[in-house]
Amino acid sequence: MTNTNRKAIVVGISGASSSGKTTLARLLRDVFPHTFILHEDDFYRPETELPTKHDLLDWDCAEAINFDDMARALEHICAEGTFPPFVDSKEDQNSVGQCTVPESAISAARSRVEAWLAPGQPGHAIFPSPSSANLRLCILDGFLLFGPDPPLQRITDELLDIKLLLTVSRQKATARRDARDGYVTLEGFWADPPGYVDKIVWPNYAASHAWLFEDGDVEKALDGEVLAQKNILALPGVVGRGGGGEGDGVKLDVDMQVTFEWAVETLMRKLEEITRVT
Repeated sequence: MTNTNRKAIVVGISGASSSGKTTLARLLRDVFPHTFILHEDDFYRPETELPTKHDLLDWDCAEAINFDDMARALEHICAEGTFPPFVDSKEDQNSVGQCTVPESAISAARSRVEAWLAPGQPGHAIFPSPSSANLRLCILDGFLLFGPDPPLQRITDELLDIKLLLTVSRQKATARRDARDGYVTLEGFWADPPGYVDKIVWPNYAASHAWLFEDGDVEKALDGEVLAQKNILALPGVVGRGGGGEGDGVKLDVDMQVTFEWAVETLMRKLEEITRVT
């Protein structure tokens, strides 16, 4: 690691609302040791401070998130290796729906990680004991974690060690979000009003993530050159130029089991890379 005093590795999982971020984060927490989750949604500003758009509260923009508090939480995690005591998490109270990954695949992934952790294997040097560790893994999930401009630039470039980006089509994202009952908030409970996805969620996502996609179109392939510059990782099949993907024929909706298995292998490989003594 570049900083030997670091007590945690931070993995950022980002993507559109309902792209599977929290589901993936919970699955990874279940198979990797010494792992906890921090949610970007736990840094929402109070409703009274949220901006409005089309006469609706806008929960899905950068202005709705207190990035200074999120950076402070990440700094604590890196220095102490523990969940920030000043963060009162509400997000874990929210349901993400039924997990579509079969238990057999989860068990196989758990066995794969356990073999990687065995004495003499690469993972053992990172997490030498199942009961204690001098290094922990924090998974941060959020709809807006990667950005080229302040206030996200420092978080993206300095506080996230591994960056995973999930994709989803507008049709799939809308269907998944419409199926949710709502969200626990600081003030109580929020349910999407009619038209919220079409008026707020998707337009905001498209505007804030266009720079990551070919031709600035979030329904096309990811731009492999931009991802490489920012060290952002995505499944090969959704990456276009410079990334070995399928260009305009890309399929943004990837089965969660495929995503999960890719993420497990990717995390093991990246953990080996960033903890290797040079």
